[in-house]
Amino acid sequence: MKLLHSRPPYNFPGIESELSSFGRARVVVLPVPYDSTTCYKGGSRNGPHAIITASRQMELYDEELGYEPAGIGIHTLDELEPSMNSPEETVERIEDAVSEIIENRKFPLVLGGEHSISLGAVRALAKKYRGMSVLQLDAHSDLRDEFEGTKFGHTSVMRRIGELCDTVQAGIRSMSREEADYAKKKKLKLFHIKDSLKPKFIVSSLKKDVYVTIDLDVFDPSEVPAVGTPEPGGLHWHEVLSILKEVAASRNVVGFDVVELCPLEGNSSSDFLAARLAYKFLGYIFKPRLSKM
Repeated sequence: MKLLHSRPPYNFPGIESELSSFGRARVVVLPVPYDSTTCYKGGSRNGPHAIITASRQMELYDEELGYEPAGIGIHTLDELEPSMNSPEETVERIEDAVSEIIENRKFPLVLGGEHSISLGAVRALAKKYRGMSVLQLDAHSDLRDEFEGTKFGHTSVMRRIGELCDTVQAGIRSMSREEADYAKKKKLKLFHIKDSLKPKFIVSSLKKDVYVTIDLDVFDPSEVPAVGTPEPGGLHWHEVLSILKEVAASRNVVGFDVVELCPLEGNSSSDFLAARLAYKFLGYIFKPRLSKM
């Protein structure tokens, strides 16, 4: 029985049971509360909970797209339990979870947590989509081979992903000498911040099948202050949306993640932006697919 004045269900984005059941859903949300390799400000383990909480306050109707993306059906899994044994083991657990999602023919949306979680999702999807590429929106290149004793931390995630498939990096405005030398040697498709306002140019470098990883520090700190490693001079809301809109329109997006939200007490604007961003991107991805049904 549903009470007349009950609060929205605790799922992303607060939708009723008929749209949130696993069988009905086309999208499955995997929350990963993990930040064990964070090297500056901790707290991104609280990101998934904050995003889901904020999503329950969103309007489900998208005024730009003219429909409710929630209608595709969105199921929210319980939070994945990270491994306290090693970062690599956590990546393996995420890979197993995402593999199960795609085996059930569902679209995976992973909510972090720190950026290292993206590797597990990419490992799972790269087995199904041979030759896929990964689009990274981020302030940092994350190309270190190793940092603080692990090759599976958030500063190395794109180095590991690049060993699996092609990558395209946009919004970059911070990197070490090691990373810069590696990117140059490997001739990586890396768009620094000044080149990241050209969505068609960025997307033209991607293969047909694409996984998108969105580190929220790609945004300027004036819009998203709640991140673990903020960098000045970032992209703004409509600039990020223009990239996501272009990739959804011209490529087959096979999954995506939103990572590195580090909630600030008393300031929920970043939480809400992260929730709206994920919902908006789902809207871009699924509207053309619905028209083909």
